[in-house]
Amino acid sequence: MFRAPSFGGVILAAGDSSRMGRDKALLPWPPVEAQVVTKHTFLSTAIRSLSSATDFVLVVVGNNEPLLAPIAYANGASVVTNPDASRGQFSSLQVGVQEVLNRGRDAAIITLVDRPPVSAATVRALREAFEAAPDNIWAVVPEFNGKHGHPFVAGREMIELFLHEPPLGNARDVEHRHREQIQYLPVSEPYVALNINTPEDYARLVAQPS
Repeated sequence: MFRAPSFGGVILAAGDSSRMGRDKALLPWPPVEAQVVTKHTFLSTAIRSLSSATDFVLVVVGNNEPLLAPIAYANGASVVTNPDASRGQFSSLQVGVQEVLNRGRDAAIITLVDRPPVSAATVRALREAFEAAPDNIWAVVPEFNGKHGHPFVAGREMIELFLHEPPLGNARDVEHRHREQIQYLPVSEPYVALNINTPEDYARLVAQPS
């Protein structure tokens, strides 16, 4: 059965990036020569990636709102503030998906800002898989070499499960309790399962052949 949900995009970007030493949302992406000035960052590229398959993109921020809001707005996204980002990433997820529902959409494509954004083609493939899935599938999660990652698609049922968890909960725990409602979609992009947490992680990423 082919479903026709409406989608909002959510980028979780409220973390303090303590191990990186600067906000990971601002890391240049794609990487460029050192002497070249670029306006493209993890955040701006992620917004463009999700925009191709969603009605709007929300960037969930915390204390870093003054830093990230101009980038979000310049790239056509909206900003939603987590009032207490110290509660952790799951609380930001709840803030983001609640706003998706508030805006009248019933599915979300969710990603993290601490990784190189995937291509628009991969985002569209995840959306199309969700649209074509049977009604008992509540989420579609990308898989690369046996590892699950982001962005992932959450339908209304999965969103409601997230919202009924305590703010200190964990999305992975929710997903594990409902594995039979999740479709894992093999993709060819390693970025879906790659986290960038330290300057060394980013340096290794930039050093990889393009």
